[in-house]
Amino acid sequence: MAEQLGITEKKNENTGEWYQQVILKSGLADYSPVSGCMILRPKAYHIWEQIQKFFDAEIRKLGVQNCYFPLLIPESLLGKESEHVEGFKPEVAWVTHGGDSQLPERLAIRPTSETIMYDAYSRWIRSHNDLPLKLNQWCNVVRWEFKHPMPFLRTREFLWQEGHTAHATSDSAEQEVYQILDLYASVFEELLAVPVMKGIKSEKEKFAGAVFTTSVETLLPNGKAIQGATSHHLGQNFSKAFGIDFLDEKGEKQHPWQNSWGISTRSIGIMVMMHSDDKGLVLPPAVAPIEAVIVPIYKEDTRVAVLEGADEAKRLLKGRRVWIDNRDYTPGWKFHDAELQGIPLRIELGPKDLEKRSAVVVRRDTGTKEVVALADLTGRTTELLAAMQRDLLESQRKRIAEQTVDVASMDELKAAIDARKMARMPWCGTPASEEKIKDATGGAKSINRSRDIAPTEPCALTGERAQGIYSFAKSY
Repeated sequence: MAEQLGITEKKNENTGEWYQQVILKSGLADYSPVSGCMILRPKAYHIWEQIQKFFDAEIRKLGVQNCYFPLLIPESLLGKESEHVEGFKPEVAWVTHGGDSQLPERLAIRPTSETIMYDAYSRWIRSHNDLPLKLNQWCNVVRWEFKHPMPFLRTREFLWQEGHTAHATSDSAEQEVYQILDLYASVFEELLAVPVMKGIKSEKEKFAGAVFTTSVETLLPNGKAIQGATSHHLGQNFSKAFGIDFLDEKGEKQHPWQNSWGISTRSIGIMVMMHSDDKGLVLPPAVAPIEAVIVPIYKEDTRVAVLEGADEAKRLLKGRRVWIDNRDYTPGWKFHDAELQGIPLRIELGPKDLEKRSAVVVRRDTGTKEVVALADLTGRTTELLAAMQRDLLESQRKRIAEQTVDVASMDELKAAIDARKMARMPWCGTPASEEKIKDATGGAKSINRSRDIAPTEPCALTGERAQGIYSFAKSY
């Protein structure tokens, strides 16, 4: 393949440019005339649909129903919960005119939907019999960030789901927070083969207006952490601000406890950054639009026989997402293109293979080749796809473990960050301490607090009581 068609940057030398080349040249996405707003091409949308399909089925088991709320939110509604609006105000895009006429009130283009949904909840919830109310919507949001945009990872418009639930008790609400967090971890680990850390965000990093925020996070190969999804416990903050109340079983008026939670198309970018290499995209089989490409190799006198053999191989793989690449390019060009596109398996089939009733099967992640008898192709393909899905996850889990260090002082923390590692330590969690860490390390911040490890020592930096074992890194 001509150099300009392939990836010309190295992942470990110029990660940003390499990443954008992979996104564009593999056909995942493209730029639009509006800065920070990207076009999702069919390959990326297929991946998003797989995430939707998996997650939607799981939340329905929890009693969640899908709905849709308007894109435009009156400014008066957005300002009802003061902490919330202050957190989002710098990123809000506003509609001020209809045609040539100025609107009587500015309309926010949805940055998130707490305010417009909870206005409706105040009308719909009257009794404990109306609870729990569990709604979710799949939609787009706009957050007018001024940082340098990166496709999927940081864009002004993106797709997501946002779940908003109301509960009669705090216990019910908090239980759901962690149920959803576990589902997000499953999306990343079972579909995208991305290992994640489940935990609680610091006071400074929590969602504006939340009592506490939980998240799934991961560490990318370049040493930067990234947030994958969040599940927030809002307590009664929004129900009080929006006048949502109900009569409990004793006939007493109460405010419900609420949650909100979301995962976005950022997850696709995380997957790309995690697995892809200098040859192009690497897709986990669970979400790949094409699981295997059959590349027929022939000269004119063997063309008909080889193409018939390719059709036979495709029939053997019925039920799999398989494509026969019979375009008018050389086999070598097709091999490189399959690697660029991230197709998990490449099946090479030529006249000599047909004579032996076999094919050569190549894994995208490892490049390993093996000769497989056509009689065994169905079963071996299933085994190889499962192995690739598993190996992608485990190889990244091992890398993250090697890139994580325990520290016990600010000097050790700085050294870890400078070495592009993730540092872990018992920490007090105060906003003042977090600011000191950010200043001392050139921008590192807390990632989240482990749900699984309890602190046995005081804060490594202040000597105060540690809230938990926190991870720290520079982040997107």
